[in-house]
Formats: sequence, C-alpha cells, structure tokens
Amino acid sequence: MLNAVKRVFIVFIGVVLQFGFAIMIRLFFYKYLGIITIFYSLISILIVLWILKDSTRLSHDIPWIILILMFPIFGTILLITLGKNYSKNKLLKNIFIYEKKYSELLVQNEKIKKEIDEKKLDNIKYIINRTNYFVSTNNDITYYNFGELFYPELLKELKKAKKFIFMEYFIINEGIMWNGILDILKEKASQGVDVRILYDDMGSIAMLKTNYSKKLAQFGIKCIPFNKLSPFRGIFMNNRDHRKMTIIDGKVAFSGGVNLSDEYININSKLGVWKDNGIKIVGDAIWNLTVMFLTLWNANKNEDKDITKFKYDFKKNKTDNGYVIPYGVAPLHKDLIGEDVYINMINSAKSYLYIMTPYLIIDTDMVNSLIRASKRGVDVRIIVPGIPDKKVVYTQTKSFFKVLHDNGVKIYKYTNGFVHSKVFLSDDSKAVVGTINMDYRSLYLHFENGIYMENVKTIEDVHKDFEETFKDSQELNDKDVKTGFIKSLWQAILRLFAPLF
Repeated sequence: MLNAVKRVFIVFIGVVLQFGFAIMIRLFFYKYLGIITIFYSLISILIVLWILKDSTRLSHDIPWIILILMFPIFGTILLITLGKNYSKNKLLKNIFIYEKKYSELLVQNEKIKKEIDEKKLDNIKYIINRTNYFVSTNNDITYYNFGELFYPELLKELKKAKKFIFMEYFIINEGIMWNGILDILKEKASQGVDVRILYDDMGSIAMLKTNYSKKLAQFGIKCIPFNKLSPFRGIFMNNRDHRKMTIIDGKVAFSGGVNLSDEYININSKLGVWKDNGIKIVGDAIWNLTVMFLTLWNANKNEDKDITKFKYDFKKNKTDNGYVIPYGVAPLHKDLIGEDVYINMINSAKSYLYIMTPYLIIDTDMVNSLIRASKRGVDVRIIVPGIPDKKVVYTQTKSFFKVLHDNGVKIYKYTNGFVHSKVFLSDDSKAVVGTINMDYRSLYLHFENGIYMENVKTIEDVHKDFEETFKDSQELNDKDVKTGFIKSLWQAILRLFAPLF
C-alpha cells in the first residue's frame, strides 16, 4: 500500500513539475521558446540514446523511452527514482560484498562438471556459468502438489531441529498455518536452537505489526524484516524479497510457491482451491539455499564470521539421482537469470513444455520463444488461474492470450480456483520449481529462488501434477481469447507500462 502511495506521489510531483515548467517557460521566456524547445528535445533524445546504448531487453525499456520523449522532466524523474541506480544503497552494497565473499564457498565438484560438459547439458551449464551456485547429484527430492500436503512435512521436520532453523518468506500472516509453525519455533528457541526469520516488509505489511520482529525476539527468535519500508530509501524500495525457503540443520530444506499464510494450505481461501506446490531437498544441494539465506541475513546483520558451520556433510554419494541446482535471482546484475533459465528451457524443449504460473506478463523475448517452440512442433501449454487475485494484473495476463493462442500455444484456465505454483516442465527430463512468476516483478525486480532439476526421478511427480491439473482446467478457444476494441486498447496500455511497476 505504501509503495503504491509513493508511486502516485512521484507521478503527481512529476506531472506538476512537467506542466509547471512548461507554463513558466511560456510566461517568462516566450521570446526564446523555439530555442528552449530544441534544447528540451535534444536532452530527451540524449537520454533515450543513453538507454538504448546498453539495452538488452528493449521491451522493458520502451516505456521509459516513450515517457521521456513525451514528458522529459516527469519521465527523467521517474527513471531516476525507479530505474536501476543502486549505487547509494547501503544494504545493496552489503549484498554485493557477501555474494562475492560467499561465492568461494560454493565449490563445484569437477567430476560432475565434466559429466555435464560431456552430456552437453546446456541449461545446467548456463546456471553454473552465470551464477555462483553449484550442481549436485547427491540428493533426494520430494514434490508436493498442494500446500496442505507440504505443510505437515514442514512441521514434522521443524520438530526434529537440533542446531538451527532458517526461514525466508515473502509473506508471513498470523493464522492457523503460521501459529502452528511459531509454536515449534518458540520451543526450539527455548532449547537453544538458532532460529532466524527473514520476511519481506512490504509482502507482510498488511499482516504483521511494524514491531513484529521485537515480539519474536521475546521468544529468542531472531527476525529481520527485509528492505524495511521508508519514504527515504529511494529506488531499492521496489526490489522485494520474494524468496521462500526453510533450512533445518543443513540436513533438510523446503522451497516452492507456498508462503506462510492460511490460504496457501486451503484454509479460508477466497479464490476457490488454492493450487500451489512445495519441494523438499535432502542432500548436497541444500548448501546453495543456505548460502543464499545467509547472504541476505549477514548483509542486514553482520553476525556470522564463519558460515561453514551451517554446512552438513552428506556422506552417501548418490550418483544415479539426476542433477539438482538451486539458484538465486537478484535485481543486482545485468543478466536476468530467472528469465534466461525459463527461456533456455523453452528453447531446448523437444516434445512438450508445460507451465504453471499465476501471472503471464512477459516481454517479447519470452513471447517469441514460446511461439517458436510451438511452431517447431513442441506441445506448449500454460496453466493460469481461473479465479484471479488481482483484476488489473489478470487483465494484463489476458492480453497475451490471443497472440500466444493464435500461434499454437495452448492456454488453460484452472477452473477450480487460483494457481500460485511456478513450475516449468519439459520432455519428462527437465523441471524448475521455485518462486519465480512469469511477470516483470519476478523476472526483473525481485530477489527470487528456483530449483532446476534434470533427469531426477521426482520429475515424474511433477508430470503427474500437470496431468491432474489439466483435468481441472479448461483450454481456451478462439472465442475465449477474442477481445473488443476498447478492452484491447486498455490491455495494450497496461502492457506498455507493466515494466515500470
């Protein structure tokens, strides 16, 4: 809510300055109006050329270009306020420092790397080459196709904790789900277990009081609200921690789409059946998630001199259980890792590509990749909600239906309710499960995490989940994707400015 108010305030100030400046010129400098107009235009063109010079995602930059050409002052203010200029943010600088420091602890097994090179597993090679995270084979993976199946397993493992519990979530909301977890966390903290909670301040703003971290501290639970809301924190306020993970003693970890709120386990859901997913990891891949968590934790609170004490040594080496690589996405780097991993999966699909996503607000790179896959004979299917959570956002999602449908991509609506899962699956061999939505916020702005799997047995369970979900979904036809002129115009306007917010 505060972020929306801030944006409205920025827009208001920008418009006032824009038109105020124009009126001032006409009143006091009308003799030089022609020269000022030329100067005004040249500045706009120079800013646009500066944007274009380094642009790698033009569909993301076009709204900025249009704004600046139409309203130079307002557009420039907005660019400075919301654009990617992080140089003065202390927290972000700390994240950079800890990322670099901890990268030395993410050591890739050379034997596995050689296997990947020999087998030409290019999707994995991309993640290894463009991130600090390593791939491993010594893992057991469990997939849960609903939050209410994920939740009891989470509670069971939390009760076993002996040394530490790390939890990082976008949303924590007081209710049956969170209270069940909190009771265990209180007990564990009283036993001397190191319990740490990292939640996004904006994600939980309507659910938790501003002093909630102090309340948890009374029980011996350490807590940090990530990127705390402040009117003076600048553009970094737009970058949220959308990750979801729990790490217990370094022995077991959970991730997926589930936040810590009742609707995620289908209690009091106002959107019909809440379709979500969870994933459990037991094995070497947990270290990637542990380092990911501690990077943000210590960037906020320089607490740990040596984090290797949180690494568990899994003795048994499972070499026949496929490749697993949890990876992090951060809005700090030039590469858009989240989007590129998805696009690599689309481009490498041979037989089929199935997607579940709550939002479908994508750039032309993603659109064209999906269309090309369909045109080369890949069965491309995308499942979106039947009951949306945000009407304006869903209008943007629907704006992509026609162009994809007309080019052979099959769109399914989950008729039972709301899909919150973020899952990619292709060819019975590759899958991504995580927190990364197919929208600009996840792909461009947020801290996210995904788990890429290849030739892992659990992929069979992901495939079964899709098959069951297709049965509860309706494929859209030509009539369903057709829109009138006014609605199409509104959709186009929303799509144009989607990258800005």
